[in-house]
Amino acid sequence: MSDLIDSPKQGENAPEFSVSELSGALKRMIEGEFSHVRIRGEVGRVARPASGHLYFDLKDDKSVIAAVTWKGQAAKLATQPEEGLEVVATGKITTFAGQSRYQMIVSGMAVAGVGALMAQLEKRKKALAAEGLFDASRKQDIPYLPEVIGVVTSPSGAVIRDILHRLRDRFPRKVIIWPVAVQGEKCAPEVTAAIEGFNKMTPGGAMPRPDLIIVARGGGSIEDLWGFNEESVVRAAFASDIPLISAVGHETDTTLIDYASDLRAPTPTAAAEHAVPVRADLMGWISSMEERRVRSLAASLENKRQRLRDLGRALPNPAEMVAMQGQRLDMLGDRLPRALTAAATAKRSRLVQAGAGLRPQALSNQVTQRKEVLDRLFKNLNTNAKTSVDRLRGQLDGLERIRQTLGYEATLKRGYAVVRDQAGKVVMTADAAKGADALEIEFQDGKVKA
Repeated sequence: MSDLIDSPKQGENAPEFSVSELSGALKRMIEGEFSHVRIRGEVGRVARPASGHLYFDLKDDKSVIAAVTWKGQAAKLATQPEEGLEVVATGKITTFAGQSRYQMIVSGMAVAGVGALMAQLEKRKKALAAEGLFDASRKQDIPYLPEVIGVVTSPSGAVIRDILHRLRDRFPRKVIIWPVAVQGEKCAPEVTAAIEGFNKMTPGGAMPRPDLIIVARGGGSIEDLWGFNEESVVRAAFASDIPLISAVGHETDTTLIDYASDLRAPTPTAAAEHAVPVRADLMGWISSMEERRVRSLAASLENKRQRLRDLGRALPNPAEMVAMQGQRLDMLGDRLPRALTAAATAKRSRLVQAGAGLRPQALSNQVTQRKEVLDRLFKNLNTNAKTSVDRLRGQLDGLERIRQTLGYEATLKRGYAVVRDQAGKVVMTADAAKGADALEIEFQDGKVKA
């Protein structure tokens, strides 16, 4: 009997878990143990779906861990994940029960070291250059003397004081300051908004639109200047309709906005020097140009005056010219009475010759001759017209005889008749006659209904 009863197997008395219970226990254990971790690694694939969440991988030479940043936190990341970028990610480890895997929820991210920043900077520079954002052919000329200058910088610090002081010394202009953060997370969005805001101003409005924009900041490390390497700042500088001077850092500092701007200044003070000329130098140049203009005008007038004197000496004496014309007038005056008398005599002779042909007998003879010609023409016309009428009347009578001979009336006189239906059409066959409702028969002496 003992062989028929199975003995309990080892472990069958252990508690049973459902799949959800086990997944929950693992989730609580992992999140409790790794509620705050910092992971250094290279960013792998990056996905940005329409939901706004960020999905990417963190990897090293041996392992890969999936990471996610939720929509609300994605825009707040100091460094956006880019494939190939080495970063230090901060967050917690959790599980995803739907696929039996774990992942890291990233709440913060920073570039791992200066070398990684430089690599990211070089990669971004090549990508933007390939789009043509750094082409020299697209750069605008800096206005020689702008009326209004917009300055994008921190409202406090030595930079804005240096720019205002330099402008005041060289050539005072109207300055509009757009305060921004010049480092940190707010730097890039605020600088972008400032450049775009200046461009959206209406010319001639309550707030005058700048003729020139200066984006300025003092020197610093690559991390401090990183906001001016962000893509949004570079694109805003490239798209600016207002000429833009970048003055970020000192002489040796270079950021991507320097390549997209219309002019790079090594320092903020140098930007102010590029923006306006020296007023004293300009006034001196204008004064020297005015002196040259006055001297040139005086010399030109003196040359024309001398030329006039030279030409005047070559002209004849006006008194002599008038005297000669007076003498000619006297001669013509003496000849005038004789010329009038001769002309009157010639006209009178022509009048006598023309009057000789106007005697009454001559006119009467001409009238008689013209009348005889008209009588002959009228007689010939009557004769020709009568002959033509007789000939045409004979042709018409002949045609009438032919018409009567060929007409159907003559056929009726020979004993024939014409049959028509109620519509007046000629009936040609017996079938057509049978199908007609009424017939009309025409004889030579009248018509009969049938």
